[in-house]
Amino acid sequence: VQVVESGGGLVQPGGSLRLSCAASGSNLDYYATTWFRQAPGKEREAVLCIAEHGGSHVYADSVRGRFTISRDKEKNTVYLQMNSLKPEDTAVYYCAVGKLRQPNYCSSAVRDFGSWGQGTQVTVSS
Repeated sequence: VQVVESGGGLVQPGGSLRLSCAASGSNLDYYATTWFRQAPGKEREAVLCIAEHGGSHVYADSVRGRFTISRDKEKNTVYLQMNSLKPEDTAVYYCAVGKLRQPNYCSSAVRDFGSWGQGTQVTVSS
């Protein structure tokens, strides 16, 4: 499966963005998808995951209550809705797709995901 992210950009603190992870080559319904982010000088961290069966898991406590993940079957796309953005959310955001052992599993481990997008830059600044 190939994935392409889009939707990043420059936004003021408190604003919103919706990132898209569009897939081709296979149906995202059969995979888990995790959004990761990497800020300059920091390690890549998992943000949110949606499992094959549709359940989600928040990995980054700092985004709890502000970010949500969803999947559109018809568009074969996973979205990351980001609200109440903060400067510390500034990073390159990546979507990663992988086939996990169980359909209700999520993962924050980079090694579990074989398909990655090129990333989309999100900058939160006034």
